[in-house]
Amino acid sequence: MFMLRDKSLIPLSHQHQRALALCVRLDRAIQAGEVDLEAWQAEIQQIFEQEIAVHFAAEESDLFPVAARFPELQPLVAELLTGHAVLRDFFSRASARTLHGAGLQALVEKLASHIRKEERQLFEEMQKLMTPEEMAKLGVALQQGLANASKACLVPNQATRLRPKR
Repeated sequence: MFMLRDKSLIPLSHQHQRALALCVRLDRAIQAGEVDLEAWQAEIQQIFEQEIAVHFAAEESDLFPVAARFPELQPLVAELLTGHAVLRDFFSRASARTLHGAGLQALVEKLASHIRKEERQLFEEMQKLMTPEEMAKLGVALQQGLANASKACLVPNQATRLRPKR
């Protein structure tokens, strides 16, 4: 059973939800055999540039250093940092338009797994280990760190919107 998310972590969780929605849409398109590679890579690039890059930076500058103060979280933080590097490579390949079929599926799997690890392991443990005052201080830092993320609602373009089967 998961605990309620601390309000200080909710902005990150909301961004995680949007990234998971991308994963679901892309996975459905792959399963349906309806992948417009150019359109998907363009959307992945846009989402990375507008939100995920800032999200990663906020986690790396504010969240992970706080978590790493707890010895029991240090291996997880190291794993998540490695995950960011792997995911950045996928996003870079999408921006270069060199991420194709198997790469798109691998991105979906890696991104979804990474998000779930942050939500289910890192966030849960941080909420158990940190005082409300520490969480509030972290929340202020994250709010400032995330201020550069686009507030625009990212709407899938026509080519990446899954069409109902006829």
